[in-house]
Amino acid sequence: MAFGDLLEQVGSTGRFQVLHVTLLCVPMLMIASHNLLQNFVAAVPPHYCRADPNISQTQFSQRDILTVTVPLDQTGKHQSCRRYVIPQWHLLDKNGTLKQEEQDVNVSLQGCLDGWAYNLTGMTTTIIAEWDLVCDLRSFKQMGQTVYMGGVVAGSIVLGSLADKFGRCRLLIISHLLMAVAGSCAAFSTSFSVFCLCRFGCGMAVSGVILNTLSLIVEWIPTRGRTGVGTLSGYCYTVGQLIQTAIAYYVRDWRWLTFAVSSPFYVFFIFSWWFHESSRWLVLRRNFDRAIKNLKSVAKINGRHEEGDKIDIKMVQEYMKNEISCSQGSHTVLDLFRTPTMRTMTICLSAVWLSTSFAYYGLAMDLQKFGVDFYLIQVIFAAVDIPAKVIVTLTMSFIGRRPSQVGALIIAGLTVLINLMVPYDQQTLRTSLAVVGKGCLAASFSCCFLYSGELFPTIIRQNGMGWGSMMARIGAMVAPMVLLSGDFIPWLPGMIYGGAPVISGVAAIFLPETLGSPLPDTIQDVEDRGTGRLCKTARKEAAVLQDTQLNLLKENV
Repeated sequence: MAFGDLLEQVGSTGRFQVLHVTLLCVPMLMIASHNLLQNFVAAVPPHYCRADPNISQTQFSQRDILTVTVPLDQTGKHQSCRRYVIPQWHLLDKNGTLKQEEQDVNVSLQGCLDGWAYNLTGMTTTIIAEWDLVCDLRSFKQMGQTVYMGGVVAGSIVLGSLADKFGRCRLLIISHLLMAVAGSCAAFSTSFSVFCLCRFGCGMAVSGVILNTLSLIVEWIPTRGRTGVGTLSGYCYTVGQLIQTAIAYYVRDWRWLTFAVSSPFYVFFIFSWWFHESSRWLVLRRNFDRAIKNLKSVAKINGRHEEGDKIDIKMVQEYMKNEISCSQGSHTVLDLFRTPTMRTMTICLSAVWLSTSFAYYGLAMDLQKFGVDFYLIQVIFAAVDIPAKVIVTLTMSFIGRRPSQVGALIIAGLTVLINLMVPYDQQTLRTSLAVVGKGCLAASFSCCFLYSGELFPTIIRQNGMGWGSMMARIGAMVAPMVLLSGDFIPWLPGMIYGGAPVISGVAAIFLPETLGSPLPDTIQDVEDRGTGRLCKTARKEAAVLQDTQLNLLKENV
């Protein structure tokens, strides 16, 4: 017997589970809004050097002033970061015989000493325009997203460990409040440094919300309901991207947009006090009285009063005897590298997690380059996740985990690499390839969550999943900074974003197949995998473990 059998006794998937999962999933809809918020609040509007104030006060029109103060680039557009030292008034001579490029020869240029003028058509303002994060400061845009992802890494380490010590509910409540406060402060930041500090706090809160929400979902749902509920929670991120686009479409000011996606967490903070702490975690922490109290409350909400009254310490200890004994061992992340097979497997999975997240955010955070309507491309990029996840679920079930993982990564990488050879003016083809690549990366995420859970042994499975999550965050941190290399070699970012998934796809070939295989419980089971010495796990136990892993962190990318 296990905790799942105890859940069956207090109501299985009754009213409590329905309400519990619904309230937990609602905040998850807003997580995507923060992960991809940079796309909207840090959009780079067209800009050019502002003219000298003395010239601006003349009787000439703004178009004429722009003509005589800002040179054209090779595409015929006004340069963004340079202006004439001396206004070229002769360019206003419509009867002149010289072409502008001939007139510009040996003309001295300078930087934008008087700031920039921005074309904010379609948006009220962005942090780029407000704090002049262009030209020499253009790297600050990527820095802002990197700082945010750094907060996500810190949150997964700090809040994840604190949750194991103090409980899921407490940390979830704190995370909701942190998100609301940090997001509100970011919305009304007075400088870019303060904005980054607040966004770091938002990143930490994101990790706290995701880790504790999914733990509470999995630990209060019986075995047979975990697959469906896990799929539902996984699609919350996809739906959240569509919600974010709708909000951003109507709220164009970056401050109010940031506040709009942060303020709901004040409401989430209030109703999160209702959540029941995981009785499974309470039992493993030897807090039997509170665990029994929560189980009786669940039974009451589900209309199982008699069954709830029968629950006592002896019954709980009997049901969870195996789980209590397993929790007495001490294991660390070092066990992931202690033996040859574990070491090889961990290294290959690290490459898969890192490259998937790296390429995913490399595509998702640079939508302006496709030249398509900004809001339309965001909707397309979000919607492609739906069929991608359906397809990879089918391939994992009928073809296998390893070929699904390898195929998703290699196809994603090849589409990015092929895009480098497509002319820039063929925007439809470029966008189509990018959408296919992004869908494959979303499928890779879904695959590696399940695959990793089946590869790591039970005694260190959470350590392994935590390690993979950390590698994904590191990839997301590095992704924005790679874009800066395009200033020196235009094709280099695409080469890196496309090459990383291909290389990790090759590395995934060396992972063992797990479809239909019993799940390992110990490190020795992993070493014995494929030798025939690994004992076959009971079909019911394998289903329990597989369903549990399927629902771990499906979408925090």
